[in-house]
Formats: sequence, structure tokens, C-alpha cells
Amino acid sequence: MPRQWRYHGCMRSGSSVGGARPPAVAGSFYPRDAGALRDEVARLLAGATHGRVAQGGGPERPKALVVPHAGYVYSGPIAATAYAQLLLPGPKVERVVLLGPSHFAAVAGLALPEAGAFVTPLGTVPVDAAGAARALSLPQVTRSAVAHQREHSLEVQLPFLQAALGRFSLVPLAVGHASPRDVAEVLDLLWGGDETLVVVSTDLSHYLPYDEARALDRRTAGQVLALDADGLSVEQACGRTPLQGLLLEARRRGLSVDLLDLRSSGDTAGDPDQVVGYAAFALREPRRPEPRRGGGAAAAAGDEAGTPGGAADHRHRAAVVTGLARAAVANLFGGPAPLPPPGEPWLGDARACFVSLHRRGELRGCIGTLAPRGPLFEEVVRCARAAATEDGRFDPVAAEELPGLDFEVSVLGPLEPLPAETEAEALARLRPGQDGLLLEADGRRATFIPAMWKELPDPRQFLSHLRRKAGLPDRWLPGTRLSRFAAEHYQEREEAPPP
Repeated sequence: MPRQWRYHGCMRSGSSVGGARPPAVAGSFYPRDAGALRDEVARLLAGATHGRVAQGGGPERPKALVVPHAGYVYSGPIAATAYAQLLLPGPKVERVVLLGPSHFAAVAGLALPEAGAFVTPLGTVPVDAAGAARALSLPQVTRSAVAHQREHSLEVQLPFLQAALGRFSLVPLAVGHASPRDVAEVLDLLWGGDETLVVVSTDLSHYLPYDEARALDRRTAGQVLALDADGLSVEQACGRTPLQGLLLEARRRGLSVDLLDLRSSGDTAGDPDQVVGYAAFALREPRRPEPRRGGGAAAAAGDEAGTPGGAADHRHRAAVVTGLARAAVANLFGGPAPLPPPGEPWLGDARACFVSLHRRGELRGCIGTLAPRGPLFEEVVRCARAAATEDGRFDPVAAEELPGLDFEVSVLGPLEPLPAETEAEALARLRPGQDGLLLEADGRRATFIPAMWKELPDPRQFLSHLRRKAGLPDRWLPGTRLSRFAAEHYQEREEAPPP
């Protein structure tokens, strides 16, 4: 039996030190070296092409995933088909509720760690203190360092999540002797909104001959697709209880399920005489109806301009367009190609846009157009890719930077002249915080979108920096022409509704 064989199911050790739980299976289930691990995860995600990822799955980011937890050589390609779904358009995920079976410690109910963070070679993931406190309000949830000390079912998911999501917090739950309803109650409490992703970690059949395992795993997949929590037996999934709890909650909330991949270690790197089954599923919430606008004059004006009908609509559109921008850049590094999400007709309107990339609050790239060249969907995709690779002020974005980038999209209104014969006239007519500005002089031109007022709130400074961007001297030149435009500004992290 190959030495690697033991890692296609379960194994290994580690301990919690200094408030952070260190990796227990780095170097066995996945590479210990950060660079090698980053490359391995990127390779696996690149292999999960969109055409293979979904058997009828929609183009929206899922609310929940079911993934395997063996060594990457065995189950990594299957897990990647699920995690590639996180590169699809959707709201920014801030928190992951991660559940898996407790393989090594007897746990009464569900156990949170005593550590305040989990460490992998790719960095540290903080435990969500508020989410943990809420979970602990339920009698079936406790804390246990021992339950998490050696547990690989949660740990092996973290590098994939780090690569796909960047920064996020974690509610890690090792599930022991609990009922499916105990799990469903915890999920209901932590379900949250678009900011929360649920991940259940489970392998399927264990150590059966290839054909026998394939038949059993197909039956299991059919039961999951039918949201049949009661019909699953312990022989069908090592993470049966967390899986059952998710299926109960999914049925109650009306989620749909897509089967993304169904294979075994016999298909990847294992002995076909004794295989472990692996599956990946994506669960999606029912699509929310498009916000209805009232019939008043203000609403009609908003419809005509293509602007959102309110704060909720603004947040929804922000999630859609920034998700498209992120997916467009991820596609450059092997992620699935972005597709127009259904039920969003406004993305078919001819609108110009700018896409900005920021890293740790600093600009990393910004490209856009002042006149539309096609539907807004195409403009967002085109400008996002250009912002990542064609902004001459910066080196092209590298794959490892993607998780740390924040995306912003400004959808532009039409240009209108801003008549001014002198700088004093221009400054008097500028509307700080509202006007985007196109400056043309001496055969040169440059543009600032309205979002630049956050960095340059003084009108004189705003105009001065715009001239500098155009490569012009810092003085008013005869023949200077100005045009202004409004813009709907969308951020990946919407901290407050727009005024």
C-alpha cells in the first residue's frame, strides 16, 4: 500500500499555541511551503473550468458548498470545482461558517476551538468572535481545543478559501455526537445574509471497490440533490451529520442544489481496489425578485437615468458589478469566465464605466471609458481586465494578489460641457463630491471619476492633480475645455447606503 494512501481519508497531528491553532496536516495533506501551496491551489482552481464546474448550475455565487477533505492529490480536483464557484459574480463573503466531522476526539454536540485564529502556510484566518458567541448561546455548542487540535476536515478547506476569498473570518465547528436538527439550529442562527458562506466538509464512501463505491456514491448524490437528509446512512458519508443538518436547513429555506463533481480516489491517485468517494455540491438560495420602483416622478427619473431605486438596490447592484469585475480578473488566472447573471436587464444597457483596483487602501489600477462601446456587462469585464493588466502606472496584477484586492466600479452618466473661460469660473461651477471631470488642453486629456473627491476634496487640488495626470503644467491654459459627468459608484464593501 503506497505511503501516501493514508492521507486520502484521514490523519495527523498539531497543537494550539499562543491563541492560534497551527496547521496540523501541512506537508502531508497539502504542501507546507507557502509558494508551493499557492501554486497548487491555483493549478487546481484553473483545472475547474466553468464548463466542467456545473451540471446545470447557475452563474451566481452559491450560499453553501459541500466539499471533500482528503489530501489534495486525492480530493483536491473535486474540491476545486466547488471553490471555483466562489470566483463567480456575487457579494463579498466576509464570514465562513465551516462544519466538518470530528475524527479524533469525542465531542458532545458541536465544538468551537479555544484558539482565536487558524494558521495555514498562506496566513492567518481569524475566528469570528461575534459568530462564535452567538453559537455558544445554544446548548449543543461548546469549546474544545482537543477537537480541533488534529482535525483535518476543516483545515484542508482553508487554503482554498484563502485563495478564493482573500480576507474573511471563520466560525469553525467540529461536529460530534449531535443530531441533524442540532446542526440545522446552529446554521439557522449563523445563516446571515450575502456576507456569510456555509461550507460543509465530508467525504463519501470509504474503502470499497471502485464500482461498488461508485454505485453507492451515485445514490448518495441523488439523495443530496433531493435534499433527503433522513435517508443518509453513516456508511455514505463520514460527515453525515453536518451534511444532514445543512440539507434540513436548505429544504426549510428553499435552496436548490447542483452536483458539481462526483469521483473517487480511484479516479485521481488511489488504488482502485479500495477507494474513498468525493463529491462537490453548490447550494443556492431562491433568487430575490428585482426591486420594484414606485411610479412617482423621482422614480421615473431614476429609471430613465439607469440609477438604483434605493439603498437595497444599490447594494445589490454593487455586489453584481464588483463580483463581475473580480470574476473577470480571476479568469485571467484560470478562473471561470464571467457570465451575465440572469434577471439583471440593466447590465444590457449601453453604459460607460471605470473599474478601480485597490490594495490595502492604495490604488492598484484604474481603467475606463467615457463613452459606452457596448452593454455594461461587457464594459465591466473589459475594463476590469484592463485595470489589472494595462494601467501604465503599475505592473500587471499577479495571481497571488487577487485575494487582497478590493474592486470598485463607477457607472457613468453622459458627458455635458462645463463652460469656463478661467480657472476661477471652473472652480466656482464644480460640484465637489458629485462631478466627474474630463479636462482637455494642448492636445492632452485626463479624467477623474467622482470617487476621486474622497482623495482630493479641495476643488483647486482636484483640478491641479487632473492637469498633472494629463501631463500639463499646473496652470490654466488658453483653450482648456472641461466636461463633467455623474456616476453611480459601487464598492465591494458597502459600509453604508448612499445618500
